[in-house]
This record gives sequence, C-alpha cells and structure tokens, in this order.
Amino acid sequence: MIMTMSIDGYVVGPVGMSTGGFPEPAELKRWKLDRISRAGTHIMGRVSYEEMGPYWQKSEDAYAGPMNDIPKVVFSKTLKEATWPESTTSRRRNHCLGRRGVRPVIVKGRAG
Repeated sequence: MIMTMSIDGYVVGPVGMSTGGFPEPAELKRWKLDRISRAGTHIMGRVSYEEMGPYWQKSEDAYAGPMNDIPKVVFSKTLKEATWPESTTSRRRNHCLGRRGVRPVIVKGRAG
C-alpha cells in the first residue's frame, strides 16, 4: 500500500490531487510506474473518479499513460455515466472483477 501525505497531514492538494510535499525520487517513480502498469483494474468511488479523471486526461506526467489505459470500475449510486476512457460504473458491491484475470487491482478511495 502506498499513501502520500504532506507533513501537515493533508492527503490531497488544494486542487484535489495527491501531494507528498517533496519531489518524488526517480527510483521510487520507476517502481510505482512498474506496479501501476501491471494493474488489470483500477476501482474507485465517484469522488475519486471525478477528481482523478479530468486531471489524468490532461496530464503529461509519466503516470498519465497507465492511469488512462487501465480499465476502471467506478462504484457509485449517483454517477450516471463514466466518460473517462476505459471506465465503467457499477452500483453492485459484488461487481465481477475476476474476469480481468489475475493481474493486480488498484483501489483508490477516501474516508467519509
């Protein structure tokens, strides 16, 4: 599990994206990109989806490629349509993720 947080305890920046407070070392970025690129599915809730989708679709960061390419499942009772490429919505807790194979699953969420 990886979690970034600023020294004063904030998990997200002022515009909603994660912040670690310090530049990310190149070796750590390579390691994280390798892990993200192996993922078969990225599951998240509506709030994470609405924060991350617009950001990653416009980003030129090295993470943007895998973040946009990985199939995503958004669990939400209120989101009517998923427009971020490779995204689908599900209202069921038992949504079948097994069909994606045995590749790792990324889980993004927030408390509350």
